[in-house]
Amino acid sequence: MTLPKAVLQNLKKVIRDPKRLLTREEDLLSYGYDASFGFYRPDLVVQVLSSEETAAVMKLANRYKLPVTPRGQASSLSGGPLPVKGGIVLDVSQWNQKLVIDPEDLVAIVSPGVITAAIDDAAAAYGLMYAPDPGSSHFSTIGGNLAENSGGPRCLKYGVTKDYVIGLEVVTPQGEVIHTGGRTVKNVSGYDLTKLIVGSEGTLGIITEAVLRLVPRPPATRTLMVSFNHFVDSGRMVTKILTSGILPSKIEMMDQASIRAVEAYRPLGLPIDSEAILLIQLDGHPAAIDEEMLKIEEIAKQLDAREVKDAATEEEAKELWKARKLVSPAIVRHKPTKISEDATVPRSKIPEFCRRLQQIKEKYKIDLVVFGHAGDGNLHPNIICDKRNKQEMGRVEQAIQAIFSAALELGGTLSGEHGIGTMKSAFMAQEFSQETLDMMERIKHAWDPNHILNPGKIFPEPGVKLVLSE
Repeated sequence: MTLPKAVLQNLKKVIRDPKRLLTREEDLLSYGYDASFGFYRPDLVVQVLSSEETAAVMKLANRYKLPVTPRGQASSLSGGPLPVKGGIVLDVSQWNQKLVIDPEDLVAIVSPGVITAAIDDAAAAYGLMYAPDPGSSHFSTIGGNLAENSGGPRCLKYGVTKDYVIGLEVVTPQGEVIHTGGRTVKNVSGYDLTKLIVGSEGTLGIITEAVLRLVPRPPATRTLMVSFNHFVDSGRMVTKILTSGILPSKIEMMDQASIRAVEAYRPLGLPIDSEAILLIQLDGHPAAIDEEMLKIEEIAKQLDAREVKDAATEEEAKELWKARKLVSPAIVRHKPTKISEDATVPRSKIPEFCRRLQQIKEKYKIDLVVFGHAGDGNLHPNIICDKRNKQEMGRVEQAIQAIFSAALELGGTLSGEHGIGTMKSAFMAQEFSQETLDMMERIKHAWDPNHILNPGKIFPEPGVKLVLSE
């Protein structure tokens, strides 16, 4: 796409700092990637620092019908910030000036470029917590997390991102500034536009400020690791724990491939001969935690678990959670390409989903590594491959189709936290009826009649399918 000269001329009147208008080829190329699969080069990058700048950019883009793709730190695993139609990338990653904690109202007011973990760190000074904790929280922006409705390990007990958003400032595709929700915990006035925007993947509006709910930090936490001889037994234990009256803050699963990868990457003493481990964190009153520990040990015994290891110190607990954090960097040492999925099934179907993933791994002869948030059925089947090997990538495509089909057959969904983006749009018709997709597209058209905001995401396009082998 060739941008009209008038566009850049007008943008220079809005963005006074020329360093925030990026046109050099090397800059444009660097904005063509995210943490998923694929490359799309934008025609221009604009780094915005205010809602006024954002509104002016959108008014200009709407006038010339230019595609605009919002972007934070580009940690998306589904292609959310990829400029698939070219045009303008609207970068909010430098817009991090506001991070206000109000301990009386139990809220945080933040700019879209604030790093997510920084919100929880700031809240901790007041004995409070911002509960959502996506794996990328130490480098992802809150704007991106809100757009994708990100999850994380702690969401088992505390809920996902949308459960903590009570107010938004949003710039529409037409360049209007609107406000949704507010600072009150209860608000049932009119349609809930806040919940509509959160998780809409930047297709309906650009979030320029958010009011986030905070909760008290738990007085105590405790971490334990349970190891298993059989992968499927780890899924059974998740179901047993959650039906026993215990609600841990985290239940994370690692299969043998991820255990061995982490140990080869950075030895932490994990049991490499186990087919799977569960990392479990309990939080609350110390006496309640002690009682829950006894119940979990009894459940592990009933399922013939190999071992239950209780982290005796905070340092030991940190080491165990470090193992979970290291899975992603560890597994790519074997092959250069990593395709990260997050299919989700009902909790009761976790054991069956684990069994089917093993079958898919064997059938398509792929390097499949399974880990993730087992407590809420949100597993991350990661395929490690080499995109230069067309034969292998052909098998990978088939395996991805089989993974999604298995999840949907078990009553699950295509995504629990990564979003649809470009990576899963071709499969949306498998999960939703045409009538449901039509309703979604009518909402999109009502908000964005010129279809300029983050085009090419979520909705399946005729003739477009997942192709990794070209």
